[in-house]
Amino acid sequence: RQFPGCGNIVTFSQFLFIAVEGFIFEADFGRKRPAIPIRNYFIMVAMFFTVSVVNNYALNLNIAMPLHMIFRSGSLIASMALGIIILKKRYSVSKYTSIALVSLGIFTCTFMSAKQVASDSSLNREDGPQAFLWWLLGIAALTFALLMSARMGIFQEMLYQKFGKHSKEALFYNHALPLPGFLLLAPNIYQHAVLFNQSELFQVPVIGVTLPIMWFYLLMNVITQYVCIRGVFILTTECTSLTVTLVVTLRKFVSLIFSILYFQNPFTGWHWLGTAFVFVGTLMYTEVWNSLGPFLARCRRRRPKEE
Repeated sequence: RQFPGCGNIVTFSQFLFIAVEGFIFEADFGRKRPAIPIRNYFIMVAMFFTVSVVNNYALNLNIAMPLHMIFRSGSLIASMALGIIILKKRYSVSKYTSIALVSLGIFTCTFMSAKQVASDSSLNREDGPQAFLWWLLGIAALTFALLMSARMGIFQEMLYQKFGKHSKEALFYNHALPLPGFLLLAPNIYQHAVLFNQSELFQVPVIGVTLPIMWFYLLMNVITQYVCIRGVFILTTECTSLTVTLVVTLRKFVSLIFSILYFQNPFTGWHWLGTAFVFVGTLMYTEVWNSLGPFLARCRRRRPKEE
């Protein structure tokens, strides 16, 4: 919020931390050979790096964080579309209905955000059209990242089917191999490191160490991101894809609500309606209702016995 363009230093810090941890505990200091051929990881990493960088730059293009979260929640649409095209998959009517709801929700939120950008009273007449064009470019960037992310998921699914599921190995290589690519972003990363050093000082509770508050925020982000991404990679090998989708979607929903309430981001009734469409459609896609039915039925049958 203080430095909207700091996405690159945040992503670099996350990648570096996970790569170092994986190099020590998973790759055994480079002595352990990967189970999946390294060339496949290079392809996956190229996609992963591109998605991360494009999503970061979208925040510099008049894209608000709630819209960013909602738009990325549309990954089901992209995954279904590419699954039909690449893997020749076919889905049930309920699946297509859920995708239609998600699409409608994203369109509603995107359209309302466009009106907000276009009518922003803080912009003068010259800046208004320019800001709107930057916003359109941000939407294009998010769309590209969404499709690329879906393609990466399909590629990863094909790799796991062929070579087996190796979550810790995939986590390490997905973060270690892209590190040289950050050299292209070195000036931006260095610029924000300098800005971070100039932020107000903060005394860390318990240990009493004093450091610039932005570095403390970054440290907390790296730790929580590691827990999050490690959990997601493990979840993909331990649970079905429907369960993973449901968990990640609920996490996005909590993040969205927190962002709106705590940071007081603008959110109209139309945005709430669009959000409802997105998450109801996502829950329909995961078929959580089918699981809840038998569960509730078992609860009803047990109640008389307990009484």
